[in-house]
Amino acid sequence: MGFDKLLLSPAISGRDFLAEIPNDINFVPGLLQPTLSMSTTQSENKLLEDETSLPPTTSIEILHDPNSSTHEESKETVLLETEEPMPQVKKKTYLSCPPRGRLNKIITYGIILFSIWGILWALSGPEALPGGNLFALLVIFFSAFLGGKLLQLIKIPTVPPLPPLLGMLLAGFLIRNLPYINKYVHVQTTWSSTLRITALTIILMRAGLGLDPEALKHLKGVCLRLSFGPCITEACSAAIFSHFIMKFPWKWGFLLGFILGAVSPAVVVPSMLFLQEKGYGVEKGIPTLLVAASSMDDIIAITGFNIFLSLAFSTGAVIHNLLSSLREIVIAVLVGVILGCFAHYFPSSDQEKLPKRRAFLMLSMCIFVVLGSERIGLHGSGGLCTLVLTFVAGNKWSKDKTEVQKIISKAWNIFQPLLFGLVGSEVSVASLESNTIGFSVIILSLALCTRILTAFLLMSFAGFTFKEKIFIALAWMPKATVQAVLGPLAMETARLTSAPELEVYAKNVMTMAFLAILITAPNGALFIGILGPKVLTRHDDSSNLHIKLSDFQHH
Repeated sequence: MGFDKLLLSPAISGRDFLAEIPNDINFVPGLLQPTLSMSTTQSENKLLEDETSLPPTTSIEILHDPNSSTHEESKETVLLETEEPMPQVKKKTYLSCPPRGRLNKIITYGIILFSIWGILWALSGPEALPGGNLFALLVIFFSAFLGGKLLQLIKIPTVPPLPPLLGMLLAGFLIRNLPYINKYVHVQTTWSSTLRITALTIILMRAGLGLDPEALKHLKGVCLRLSFGPCITEACSAAIFSHFIMKFPWKWGFLLGFILGAVSPAVVVPSMLFLQEKGYGVEKGIPTLLVAASSMDDIIAITGFNIFLSLAFSTGAVIHNLLSSLREIVIAVLVGVILGCFAHYFPSSDQEKLPKRRAFLMLSMCIFVVLGSERIGLHGSGGLCTLVLTFVAGNKWSKDKTEVQKIISKAWNIFQPLLFGLVGSEVSVASLESNTIGFSVIILSLALCTRILTAFLLMSFAGFTFKEKIFIALAWMPKATVQAVLGPLAMETARLTSAPELEVYAKNVMTMAFLAILITAPNGALFIGILGPKVLTRHDDSSNLHIKLSDFQHH
């Protein structure tokens, strides 16, 4: 198409107009006639280079000549303009009306807290006022939540962050021991017990879902040795030391031992993820080994605790009690397998929002099983049934398993501040004796040394170097979650059975569980963060692993 015809065409669009223009034609603003650029001087090139450094703008205009004919006046103006928006930098306003940023967030959370309290007060009346259970739970929950957030602000370079559960525990401890506050913040035993059992159920669900048969098959005997050996030897050593130092009966000694024998994935897993991101130890699978073995370790400790809890509060011959415990274990396994197979087919795969439906079904079934078993007197069956149920169901879900784990993790985020806040509020400084604290620290230290030595020896034939074995042994010491649940459980059982002579042992057990969390959780995280980069071999490409840490969930 010729250029004259192009100008006179009324129906041509701006895009077609550009396509028909020859490359050597430049439009001079204000003129209709095109000018042919035959040559370009050096100054003009420089001018063009300066213009190209500006934001790209193409503007083509055909201006009307006042002396043109009527046909020319009817021609439409063609305007094609493309501009790239310049990035805008938002200015941070710390003081504005209405407030924004962090101040806005604080005010929002404050209004939410006040609204929740107002709803509870409207529904329950005195229970939501100072001295009531609901008021105490709200204070403990938000104090523990705030304590965990404040602890996360403490950051040490090249060291993983301290576990927030430590701040939650200290927040509950301060609420109980600060004057005037403890008079108005008090939770009844039944309320506290129910919430802790519910938290234990969620822990067991996450442990069952976190067991990966492929990981266990890949790690073979190393994972099993690390799961069984240190836990059982620490339980036996704690029983022996507590029997001869604090005159514990053997039943209570082993009960205490299995409480102390559980490692805390809430501390181990984030620390391992920190090292795995940096590439430390991934070539030999050390992070994967510790993550996979942590769930098995908790299962062994909880099962042993349930057995000796039944023995400690039962009367009659020891053989009869052992047979009763075995019967409860068989019942729990059978019911767990049946319910796990049921969860494979219900809800069916053609339903919408399948992971959410499965997660809520699992939560309801597991909480009912644990609380129901406590009601009918089968104290050890509910927890084991939950483990088997979630393990069987999780293996059949395959792809949806990760989504269900995320939903269960959100439920744990709610119960975690309640759990550690309630545990901290159970410990009173006025009721503690100096001798009890000293003996407890001695027993805890001796049992912990036995655990570390056992872990080191069991890793001696697994292909690890001397420094790697030291790291694995020290990384296997943090305790937190299981101790927070099982420690007060013995005290509550002693109160329910109206056995004052057993409350003394239960009180000492709870004190040692509290001290175990307070001592080993922060020190374990620091040991892992400091020793890991120094003793482990760094591998640049940490993504080429057969088993990825993202497949495991912690609690």
